[in-house]
Amino acid sequence: MPESIANFGRKIQYASERPAGQTNPQSDNSVGYVVRDVHRAFSRSLQAKIAAHGVSMGQWFFLRALWDEDGLTQRELSQRVGMMEPTTVTALNSMERRGLVERVRNPHDRRKVNIYLTPKGRGLRDVLLPCAADVSEQATRGIDPADLALAINVLHRMMVNLSENGDAI
Repeated sequence: MPESIANFGRKIQYASERPAGQTNPQSDNSVGYVVRDVHRAFSRSLQAKIAAHGVSMGQWFFLRALWDEDGLTQRELSQRVGMMEPTTVTALNSMERRGLVERVRNPHDRRKVNIYLTPKGRGLRDVLLPCAADVSEQATRGIDPADLALAINVLHRMMVNLSENGDAI
């Protein structure tokens, strides 16, 4: 029986969910699997920290973009965060109800709506960025800075390689 059929319906166990020391030779040596597992572990850790402040992961990405450049249009925000516009609208509706952002009709082009942080949304920056720094510090604890710099460089090169084929954002 082919392996894909034999494994049909089995729950995938991510490396971060396995007991320490337990390996899965089929995935642990695959760059794609390891990167995905690290991403999932980062996301879970960060979500646990920011949820205490009433912010979801989806909202986090939009807040980060607006902290960098306030007043983006909904379309620009979607593109910066890499989400579809309907997803952006849903997140912004929730953020607007919570008083984190406000929508303002663009005075130069009435078809556009710009998104601005409220004082409450801006104030979350000083609360949430340290949460992200804590997660990053925890993830890199005990890793030699030169090894970390090399890993980041290699991941950037992989992203460039994939984007050359039109497969990466």
